[in-house]
Amino acid sequence: MLTIFTPTYNRGYILPQAYEALCRQTNKNFIWLIVDDGSIDGTQQLVQEWIQEAKISIEYYFRKNGGKMRAHNEGVRLCHTELFVCIDSDDYLVDDAVETILKLWDTIDSKETLAGIVAYRGKDPYHTMFGESFPCAGHATIQELQSKGFVGETTSIYRTNVLSQFPFPVFEGEKFMPEAVAFDRIDAHYPLYIFPKVLTICEYRDDGLTYAVDMLRENNPQGWLLYYQQRIKNSHFSILRYKYISHAICFCWKLKLNPFHHIPASYVEIAIGFCGAAVLRVIMKKL
Repeated sequence: MLTIFTPTYNRGYILPQAYEALCRQTNKNFIWLIVDDGSIDGTQQLVQEWIQEAKISIEYYFRKNGGKMRAHNEGVRLCHTELFVCIDSDDYLVDDAVETILKLWDTIDSKETLAGIVAYRGKDPYHTMFGESFPCAGHATIQELQSKGFVGETTSIYRTNVLSQFPFPVFEGEKFMPEAVAFDRIDAHYPLYIFPKVLTICEYRDDGLTYAVDMLRENNPQGWLLYYQQRIKNSHFSILRYKYISHAICFCWKLKLNPFHHIPASYVEIAIGFCGAAVLRVIMKKL
């Protein structure tokens, strides 16, 4: 029923942590699907050793380096289970995560109306990353949770056939875009079942995407512009909306595009956003 998907690129040194956590699962009714995005650090040999051990079911695929969004699309295409959860190579599941997910999913009615389940990522099995908690119970989209004040890390278990409807767009020459580009599109059609329990342990590392945001923004302007365009479309009058507009203007400038033609906002809003964009431009140059 469940595929645990891990995209990886030269993370052989930390991948054993995820493997050991999967071997500890109290329910091993899952497939660990690894899409190796062109690693050259011996990851393939490492995974082949684990496959030979046969402690858990592993499917491994190697592809030319193309970035996480392409690896994610490939993982969804290769998946043949009902549920799909992405666990990054530097994260790992709590020991009863699989058992918890499967039992919970079995109790949920009207599954076809849901995208899946949203739970916490935490610094340990009992504490969320920054003490955050969901502001409501029942069903909600990620954007609804955020609009009610939730700012934190989540573990999202999606129905595979929902993910297949909303693949990540890809741009020639770019290897990254914010995950929200695809997940915001899912939000427009399906809510998630809210489950306030830590299922994934998260550790930020110096070689992770979180610490490379400035470089990612510099090298992937089309993906970032798409993210802000979508966020503007889904936002209402607020300071946050003008923040999105200001960022979008910066990426239009970088791509030599006319902001008035490529930002889904009124001319007045875009004109106001130029002030914020000018400030952002100065800040980014100093960085």
